[in-house]
Amino acid sequence: MKFDPKDMTPQDVYKVFIGSVLPRAIGWVSTISADNIANLAPVSFFTVVSRQPAMVSLTLQPRSDGVTLKDTLVNIRETGQFVVNIVSLPQVNEMHKSSVEHPPEVDEFEVVGLDKLASDLVRAPRVAGAPITMECELERITPIGEVGDHVVFGKVLRIHIRDDLWLEGGRIDTVALQAVGRMASEYTVANTVFGAPVPPEVINDPSAREVRRLDGKPIGWSPMDQKGWSAAGNAKAD
Repeated sequence: MKFDPKDMTPQDVYKVFIGSVLPRAIGWVSTISADNIANLAPVSFFTVVSRQPAMVSLTLQPRSDGVTLKDTLVNIRETGQFVVNIVSLPQVNEMHKSSVEHPPEVDEFEVVGLDKLASDLVRAPRVAGAPITMECELERITPIGEVGDHVVFGKVLRIHIRDDLWLEGGRIDTVALQAVGRMASEYTVANTVFGAPVPPEVINDPSAREVRRLDGKPIGWSPMDQKGWSAAGNAKAD
């Protein structure tokens, strides 16, 4: 099958992207408004962009109405600061709940039941219990595309790493991290590793290609097939 993105709707391009660029890291972004209201939201268009200075980027779409800017973007623009919290399996439910769209005056930490930790160099709080957090200072915001997307570039001022994850030689224990990523509209946990080259018998073993679901749903189930799903996320407020 062949597609020309220019002939597709933004929603259809989004579905192809999220089902092709896998797995996607989740930047669980905490910010604070000019009125000192904390905000927390997962961003799966997130990556590193530079080593010196250390920098990360976030790509933020508008809210589900297609027009209103997300609180995360507004807060970063107004304060020039944010924190990226890395998501691990023990906090995956709270992360998912934090994707719900709330009014700007709502503190998502309180809604999902998470404690805040003070950051060292920025006003935005960190997520208590997050295995790795990165305090960031806004470098620039670049509007991009035709449907209201914005790319946020941030300089990483300080990195907090849980003690037990730090290994000799400056490495991180990626297995113990239990990092959670995005697989299309669902999630995955990074709990398999291998070094290349891989023996042919492993590559050709059907069991190596099997997907193991952790939620009890049948293979092939997807939130995108459920009524009311949108690119803004399918979490529901309690």
